[in-house]
Amino acid sequence: MLKRELVASAQIADGELLELYTHAGHFMIVMGRNELMSTRMRFSEEQLAELTIDRLTKPAPRILIGGYGMGFTYRAARARMGEQAQIIIAEIAEAIIDWAKGPMAELTGDSLADPRLDLRICDVAALIDDANDGTSAKFDAILLDVDNGPDGIVRDANNRLYSRTGLAKARDALAPGGILAVWSAAPDPAFRKRLYDTGLSIVEWKTRSRPNNKGAHHVIWFAQKS
Repeated sequence: MLKRELVASAQIADGELLELYTHAGHFMIVMGRNELMSTRMRFSEEQLAELTIDRLTKPAPRILIGGYGMGFTYRAARARMGEQAQIIIAEIAEAIIDWAKGPMAELTGDSLADPRLDLRICDVAALIDDANDGTSAKFDAILLDVDNGPDGIVRDANNRLYSRTGLAKARDALAPGGILAVWSAAPDPAFRKRLYDTGLSIVEWKTRSRPNNKGAHHVIWFAQKS
């Protein structure tokens, strides 16, 4: 039986330890007992990007992705968007990007050199605030794959993104017709209620973690501004 092998580890802002493992040819990022992501289960993260961009009508959208992770959402967006599009990524843990360039370089390829990419090592909430105070332009889409969904298990500070105040800020950071898309590892009726209360038009989409209709059931919410 193949054992999981530790490749690298790093502490994040709140002092929690992130660990990168490899097992049977796959990578996984783990915090404590929680497997946050793996190369084996990627489909729902790709769907987050593809289904959001398919809903946009602007030919060259400006999108914000909260959380790089293993880059599945970003690379799916990159493949779906034209040459004039803009992709801003906010990743709080610099080690995640180091791993993308290092142990997972084969998976990453040349994607981080894309001229459409603006990669920031920061909290995505800060970029949402910038769009609200006029420091930056509004977004045509905000894609949140931060933590394991609306319940912050990696950082307590992530909870503010999914609070009523955080959702209202995300809504206000969208351009007309813009979409807030939120990935979750599981259904969350309380979060769904908060999202409906923003006044956006909501679609709840259920998907699987693998493209062969297998794996865990995940949820993506699409909330569109009129």
